[in-house]
Amino acid sequence: MTRRNRGMRGLGYLLLTVITAVSAFPFYTLLTIGLNPADFSVLKGDAFAPSLYFDNFSEAWRVSHLGQAMFNSTVITAGSMLLLLFVSASAAYVIVRFPNRLHRFIFSLFMLGMMVPPIVNTVPLYTLMQRISGVNTRWAMILLLAANCMPLTTFLYVGFIKAIPRQFEEAAIIDGCSWFSAFWRIIFPQLKPITATAVIMNAVSIWNNYGQAIFFLQKRQVHTIPIAISIFFQTYGARWNLMAAATILGMIPALVIFLLFQKSFIKGLSAGGIKG
Repeated sequence: MTRRNRGMRGLGYLLLTVITAVSAFPFYTLLTIGLNPADFSVLKGDAFAPSLYFDNFSEAWRVSHLGQAMFNSTVITAGSMLLLLFVSASAAYVIVRFPNRLHRFIFSLFMLGMMVPPIVNTVPLYTLMQRISGVNTRWAMILLLAANCMPLTTFLYVGFIKAIPRQFEEAAIIDGCSWFSAFWRIIFPQLKPITATAVIMNAVSIWNNYGQAIFFLQKRQVHTIPIAISIFFQTYGARWNLMAAATILGMIPALVIFLLFQKSFIKGLSAGGIKG
């Protein structure tokens, strides 16, 4: 390796280090404030380091009703993801393996759906929600959020399924499987990378959804994490230690999802885009 190449690699590592530090600094600040008592203040000359004061988390959990909100967010996120993955994977398989005008038209509608921000449809959706008695219900939010994420997820699955040889399921069908059974037993296990990508992209988005949840989940019994934290901020806005603790508690599930699927995330995203 030449001196110039070593210099370029060193510069690249330095740049990555700076970017990482800048990106991590807000999270470190949040953690520092959340792990210090209420009288902590960087402006007063206190050391910028956490003192492992965990009472903030128990108090924030108690006064912000995060327990109920976390349960609601978990139910809505899990339900939306199960419905989303089932419908999107099935639709993508039919579009790829049984092409015709109708299926191409449906796929075009999915692509058009990717261009429309979900918040634009909030007013007509609210009218629809009222008519089907879906306001302040978890099942209606599950349907809504799954539909929001379906165009992009179907697009990713289509690109990945196209690269899988048709002979896989044909051999299974010869052995007595139906097309449906061949897909879920033979093809779907091979979609693990793109499924991990879909889970990370959509689960985190659904968990953090605020713009639509604030319209359709108005009662406290069905509030999700973003709504509960927003109301908590409005009530305890001057208590930064509790605000930081509540925010950290709300971030933990999304962080766990990312850590569980991170190994397949980049692989699935790049493969789905290139193979499509």
